[in-house]
Amino acid sequence: MDTYRAPDTLQIHPSILYFGTPVVLITTRNPDGSANITPMSSAWALADRVTIGLTGGGQGLANLLRERECVLNLASEAMQASVECLAPTSGADPVPRWKRNYRHVADKFALAGWHALPSLRVNAPRIGEAPLQLEARLLHAAKRPLEAWRGDAGGYYTLELEVCAVHAHADIVVPGSSHIDPRRYRPLFYVFRHYHGIGASLGRTFKAEV
Repeated sequence: MDTYRAPDTLQIHPSILYFGTPVVLITTRNPDGSANITPMSSAWALADRVTIGLTGGGQGLANLLRERECVLNLASEAMQASVECLAPTSGADPVPRWKRNYRHVADKFALAGWHALPSLRVNAPRIGEAPLQLEARLLHAAKRPLEAWRGDAGGYYTLELEVCAVHAHADIVVPGSSHIDPRRYRPLFYVFRHYHGIGASLGRTFKAEV
């Protein structure tokens, strides 16, 4: 019988736990009707629900709590440079105190070079360049303390959203279906503060429909 030798491990205390999720660009409406874009990577989905996490004090969170709707635009690998261009910007003016290395930008669509498209069921616009765009309404928001991670940010929020419309670029949809073709869909991932693509396929689960 083979003897299993466990790999050497270390107990560590990382400053962040972004272990790898797709980049989501949240579009919301500002009080004056203009659009804001919030890049984030703390999201998970189950059925027609998406739960996201946002740090307190940002313009996107304020808009989402006020309007109770948004669009979750999933970025592609090709959008990485523009995503990083937006990363050090804030829609809030003045910029929140904890965002010390950020600068205020009013028109984030122009900065990123993206195009705003009208949504069907919410007022926030979609990002035309994003291969997947999920219109969503806010169902529940809960504020949590954040002292251990960033004590001056005013806590963080977990928000449960209901997806009410899904838009996908035609070239990533299996013809004649509503299924995304994983061979063509190239999401952008954020892994421990580094950007990564999907890489080569390692196989499929028995539940796969395509």
